[in-house]
Amino acid sequence: MELTSALHFLKLNQVSEAWVDAVWDLEFTERRPLEEEEVAASKDKAFRKLYQCLLAHAADTQHAAGSDAASQSVWAILRENGMSVKSLVAVLSFFVLTGKAKGADVQQRVCGLDAAALYLLLLTIPGSIANKAFHEVLLDTCSDLSSHCWPQDAGKRRKKDGLKSSQSEGKRSKLQRRDTPEMEVDEEEEEEELHFSGQDLMKIRDAVALLVQSLLRLVQMFPLKERVQSSSHCMQVFSKLLYFEPVTGEINFAAVRDVCELRSVPEMSFYGLQLLCSPKHGDQKESLRTLFHRLLYVILMMSKADRGKPVLLVPSQTVLATRDRALQFVCHLVDELKELTLPFLQILLQHICFQMVEKSEFRGHGAQAVGLLTSRMGSTDYACFIRWLFNFSRHSKMVHRLFSVDVVMVLLEQSERKPEESPDPELACFLTHKFLIQNVLFARRMDESATVQGHALTCLAQCLELPSLNVTRAVHHLFSATATQTVLEGEVTEGTLGCHKTYRSLPFRTVEISSANSSGCDAKENVALLLRRVGDSKTNVRKSALQALLGLLKHGVVLMSWENLETLSDRCRDPAVSVKKKALQCVGELLSAKPESRVVQKAWLQGVVPAVVDSESSVQDKALEALDQVLLSQVKLYSASRHLDAGQRLAWDLLGLLCHECQNLSRYFSRAFTIWSKQKKFGATLITNLISHTEAEHAAGAWLLLSKVVASSPGLPYGKILDAWDSMVSSKDVNVTTCCNILSVLGDIATHLNEDTRDRIVCDLMSWLKTFTLSLEVISAAVETLYQFGHGEDIKQTQAFLNQHCGELVSICEAYLADIILSENGTNNLNEELMVKHLHTLGVASLHCPAKVGKRTVLLAESVLTTHSDKLAECREELPVSLPLSQFKANCLPTRVRAHGVITLGKLCLQHEHLVQKYLPVFARELEVGAEVAVRNNVVVIMCDLCVRYTNIVDHYIPNISACLRDDEAVIREQTLIMLTNLLQEEFVKWKGSLFFRFMVALVDPVPALASLCEYCLLHLLLKKNPEMFSQHFIECIFHFNSYSKHKSYNKFPQSEREKIRFSLKGDQHREKRFRIYRFLLEHFTDAQRFNITNKINQTILVGFADKEMPLDADGADILSETFNILSLKEMKLQAISSPPGDAAGEEAKEENMATMAKAFLQVAQKKVVSQVQKKAFIQNTVPLIISLKNLLEQKRSPVLRDLMTYLQVTMQHYRTEVKQFFSGDEQLAAEVEFALATAEKEREMQEQMDNCSLTDGQTPAAQGSVQSSPTRQRPVLPLSFATPQPPRPNPPPARPPLTDRCLRGSRQESHIQSKSMALEGTVMDKGAVNKRAISTPKGVNINLTFEEGFSAIFSDQGTSLGGETSVLHVRPAEQQAAGRRQWNVQSPLRLRRTSPL
Repeated sequence: MELTSALHFLKLNQVSEAWVDAVWDLEFTERRPLEEEEVAASKDKAFRKLYQCLLAHAADTQHAAGSDAASQSVWAILRENGMSVKSLVAVLSFFVLTGKAKGADVQQRVCGLDAAALYLLLLTIPGSIANKAFHEVLLDTCSDLSSHCWPQDAGKRRKKDGLKSSQSEGKRSKLQRRDTPEMEVDEEEEEEELHFSGQDLMKIRDAVALLVQSLLRLVQMFPLKERVQSSSHCMQVFSKLLYFEPVTGEINFAAVRDVCELRSVPEMSFYGLQLLCSPKHGDQKESLRTLFHRLLYVILMMSKADRGKPVLLVPSQTVLATRDRALQFVCHLVDELKELTLPFLQILLQHICFQMVEKSEFRGHGAQAVGLLTSRMGSTDYACFIRWLFNFSRHSKMVHRLFSVDVVMVLLEQSERKPEESPDPELACFLTHKFLIQNVLFARRMDESATVQGHALTCLAQCLELPSLNVTRAVHHLFSATATQTVLEGEVTEGTLGCHKTYRSLPFRTVEISSANSSGCDAKENVALLLRRVGDSKTNVRKSALQALLGLLKHGVVLMSWENLETLSDRCRDPAVSVKKKALQCVGELLSAKPESRVVQKAWLQGVVPAVVDSESSVQDKALEALDQVLLSQVKLYSASRHLDAGQRLAWDLLGLLCHECQNLSRYFSRAFTIWSKQKKFGATLITNLISHTEAEHAAGAWLLLSKVVASSPGLPYGKILDAWDSMVSSKDVNVTTCCNILSVLGDIATHLNEDTRDRIVCDLMSWLKTFTLSLEVISAAVETLYQFGHGEDIKQTQAFLNQHCGELVSICEAYLADIILSENGTNNLNEELMVKHLHTLGVASLHCPAKVGKRTVLLAESVLTTHSDKLAECREELPVSLPLSQFKANCLPTRVRAHGVITLGKLCLQHEHLVQKYLPVFARELEVGAEVAVRNNVVVIMCDLCVRYTNIVDHYIPNISACLRDDEAVIREQTLIMLTNLLQEEFVKWKGSLFFRFMVALVDPVPALASLCEYCLLHLLLKKNPEMFSQHFIECIFHFNSYSKHKSYNKFPQSEREKIRFSLKGDQHREKRFRIYRFLLEHFTDAQRFNITNKINQTILVGFADKEMPLDADGADILSETFNILSLKEMKLQAISSPPGDAAGEEAKEENMATMAKAFLQVAQKKVVSQVQKKAFIQNTVPLIISLKNLLEQKRSPVLRDLMTYLQVTMQHYRTEVKQFFSGDEQLAAEVEFALATAEKEREMQEQMDNCSLTDGQTPAAQGSVQSSPTRQRPVLPLSFATPQPPRPNPPPARPPLTDRCLRGSRQESHIQSKSMALEGTVMDKGAVNKRAISTPKGVNINLTFEEGFSAIFSDQGTSLGGETSVLHVRPAEQQAAGRRQWNVQSPLRLRRTSPL
């Protein structure tokens, strides 16, 4: 009676049969209006009451059936009360479809969910099929009703948030980008949806929970073995509900509980998924296949519809928690079902790897998932997966290779499996960590993608931090053992396996990738390769290589040699800011790890100290912070009874190096203290602490710091400083650096001393200087200190003081030089050291007292280089200006004395302009004919210094200075390059005359270090000041380097014949150098400059020859030929047109974010516009000239015609179909160009076929100890052998020069694929084929199921052993069969003319 009364509210008897029949005829796909409004307005409480009655009655029926007791069935009750089952189902479907409608309100949704729960509960009662209550469409609708009734606002917000998050993170998944239109539609629909309160949502949630409970009861009671579609649909419903709501606490998958005990919807869903894997719902293997396929996207944190493409979810806390529970659930199934799940676990792992995206967060979670799942595998299955992972790590997609590195790092954190655990000896080698490191991880060091290279190197450094001894030992083996093969730097970066799968064609089944030969790698070459990677062109690779090198050095894997450490410290001056910061961090970490190593201390100083003058303020701050932390903060009060701690010892060791071995860093170190002084960083405590160290064994470092801080420090203990001075004066053994620092401190405190003390110190200084026993550095410091003691506010008093004391020194030096030079035997008993000290003292003292320098002093300094003693004795006339030093009678003074004499004479000239005018010709002549390197080097320094003060006078001699850029001695070329760059930077010198072209010649200097220095000076110092510098001089470079002077304007600046010969690059023997210069210039052009220079070449050179303004003689032919070759260079092409869409970084480009996509679209539009402009300019300006020149060259029968045709062949690559339109004025030329293009195409295709047609046996890596290098780096015996499709290898040099670097990339790939694949006709498989072993399944692994029915291009191991043959099958539908290679139907234009009828 209770059930009957509960059913009364539905008023089934009042529902017309016609309406019921119409609902059943529509198969519950459309909602028919119900005439009885009272029924349609039913409340949810009535549904709940009916549900409870029906549930109780079903329980009683089940209990009675179990105890053989009599119990009236529900169906009988309905018949007795005249209620039709058909009507009941129809009415319930009405509520279900009403709640499913988009505009349904809360009441309608709750009633719909309750009605669906009632229907599912009804199906659990025995007899539901016999009484025709079951309908598959309605079952599916009720099962999935929760997704329609639960408001989707949160889900849609997640999509939009995911979109924004992806934009902010940088790169965006290719899959998510394609779903953007769907998201826009969802956002439009969202505006029309209703808004629900929290109470409304709780009602709907409770109704959803009741529906899921009913579905669980159905799965428990109702077998779905014969209804595969319904079973799959239920699994899909449960998978969606995993994200429904958060779960508090842990889920115990092993516990078997009543449905009513399950509180959360996700917990119910996992239980439902587990129930669906039972045998009563069908084949367990098929169920597990479907389940693992559903859970795949949960683990990948993706959302995937039945026919759509996966969309990334925002990795929120709910998504991550659901992913973790899904992994635990898979592990539970593997533990419960054991061998039954292992084949599908392999497939699940493969697809996690194969469908991974590039985002680092997703890769990290994916790798952790792979590590967790592999831990449930036995050794054999684990070895099979590692073998697959090894091949996967060589895949063509960058993200796959990148993810393989992440997986390896997770697997290395697990305990290592022993090779003896594998029953198959051929799989034993895959169990060790050594294999993962050497054959998978380290192999990526040569990857074609910079991202993969960098990530692999970073992970290699992280390996050394792992606690596993075997991992560390494997890394040591890479850099300390000797292997069988070296890697040559000249080879290309690695090629990878070809892959043409997409998400549309990728079924969920075994993904196989065949392997290639393994090769060894020499440990020394590995170290050398790593050092080269530190200087890689890619910023990311350099940073990662630095991290790897740091790890190897810290753990003693490679030697702590200066070569390795210098590589590390040099990167602190990298062009990229991020690399500089990384290098500073690395040298800091290394110093912390090895504080006692002197070579590490030196490397730290060489890296950090120069960084304080870096152009980037953040790098400066980082360097200053490091210096402060390591040096200044470690200066504590000294006590002889207390030992220094490790930090203090390190600080004083570093300061000791700065005083001795690293004195070249003094200027940078001083800059740091200049910055600190502005920050008022030096207090009285620091000075007190430093003074306490002046009597310790490391006093040199203390005086160095004092010399830097004393000028900006208040309240100094002058007594201690004066005591140190007195001690130093009385001491005979004085360290030069310490002495200079003490003198610097004295000079800084001079103004604070009283008159008596100052006079005493001045007397000491003069006495000290007059002994001439001091070193040159101390002499300079002492004279500077003397100046500081005499400096005051009164300029006249200051100058009088200097004239008195410095003039006295000048007089003493003059008298000494006169004794040596004027006496006949003065040079016989010459003390070289004493002579040099007198010359040096004369030079530094004369700068402070120019009035005390007389003509006799100047002639004495000049006579150090000459022997005009008669003029010195008479001193009545001066030397003739035209008489250079080298033309004087040679004297017998040593080269060192003469070199210092030049410096002294230069210092005398600095104070007297008339001396500059007199001696500049002398210096210039010495540069030309002087034989002594030291003298010429000092002359360059003196002339450049004079240029700063007397710019207009020295400007005329800049060609003489720049001529030293081709000096025979590298040291002079380097000095000249540095000095001229400084003058150009400060604009004391302009780019006039031949100066620019002489810098260009320095670019091809025979010493690579000098060429690199010149490139740095041009790009990073000079080009920034004058961005048009390269384009302004480019055309004149063509004339100048070919020594062509017949143009009316170019190459007309004055040069001597000697200079012309020295800087000439004319002739075929210098062609490579000329084009190296042209390429360098063009590489740093903007597109606007390239476009303008092309037009300028046309107007200047081509027009000149076409109009016969320049004769087409031998020199003219060379110029014209070179011009056509320059126009054919790939660097001449506009980047907006010629830049490929992404090649080595192609995979990265596919993962761009929305902002970058918009930029890409803008670039495409820009490319079209620029292409049209260039095309128009080519037709209007270039084509008429080309036709005219071709006729002229044909008349002259000039060999330049070949270069002209090559230029046309390169240029017309982009306009293949418009040749006749371009050359409508010359049909013969058009035909010749078309023929040349067709011939070149056939030659390239034939060459590529010959390169690619090669077969070899593919082998997986042999046993232990093998080290995998780049897959393309095979043994020299078989340079063209490979087992699987790979990107084309670099072709050997063709018979003619390549047209461009972009020649027919598409045809190359097509030819490559066709030469490696075999198209099979009639490969359509029926459904029964999936019950047999799929062609994608390896024989060595017992996986006899594939997922879904589609077959795509796959890679298969044909053989059971690791050393077996591998081959590749490309299975294609018949309609996609290749129609064969298209043949060119081109004949020679000449042949056509001959065969045409007259």
